[in-house]
Amino acid sequence: MMVLLRSALFNLYFVGVTIALGIYARLLLRLAPARFAGIPRLWARLVLGGAAMLCGIRYRVRGLEHLPQEGPVLLASRHQSAFDTIVWLLVLPRCCYVLKRELLRIPLIGRLIGAARFIAVDRDAGASAMRHLLKETDRVTAAGGQIVIFPEGTRAPPGALLPLQPGVAAIATRGRLAVFPVRTDSGHFWGRRAFRKFPGTIDITILPPLPPGLARAELMTALRDALAGDACG
Repeated sequence: MMVLLRSALFNLYFVGVTIALGIYARLLLRLAPARFAGIPRLWARLVLGGAAMLCGIRYRVRGLEHLPQEGPVLLASRHQSAFDTIVWLLVLPRCCYVLKRELLRIPLIGRLIGAARFIAVDRDAGASAMRHLLKETDRVTAAGGQIVIFPEGTRAPPGALLPLQPGVAAIATRGRLAVFPVRTDSGHFWGRRAFRKFPGTIDITILPPLPPGLARAELMTALRDALAGDACG
């Protein structure tokens, strides 16, 4: 019963924070666009702070020492929860998500996603989607951005690894980037499309990189093997 009550309070809090910051951000985009850059990170801090306070959900990140201090980065993460689409805004200073273009059509939020200049891909656009992905890869890597992609393409329940999509290999090849596999167990606490949120600590593990220059088939096989392990492994 307590979990249900706390989850209801958090969901209300999440919606309220998102709407309030969304309205504020739209004003900034009109009046002081240079100040918009800090809004996504502020939103993530408030949301995850609320998750900790109301639901007892915390997180820890292992393997940050594997990431370079400078230059572009490509992280290929398991995707079990909406949590995964929030947390990297706090972990990485120059986070750039690869996400579905459909998200741009969400009222209020869509415009903010666009303003954040994440890489939005139309998965039904075929070859043009791949060309757009590669063009955006050039833009982000030139700025030293840290790209986060969910190669499964959608959220999967804990214990299930979905087929990996080829976009991660295209980005790695285009940017001549190492690929950092990331494991998580977020779905145990913040489930896929689940109303209830359960207290506990989400483990995120950044594994040693797969080196640049691997053939596409070799990279995809190595990445799948790396993602198949436990979050704490």
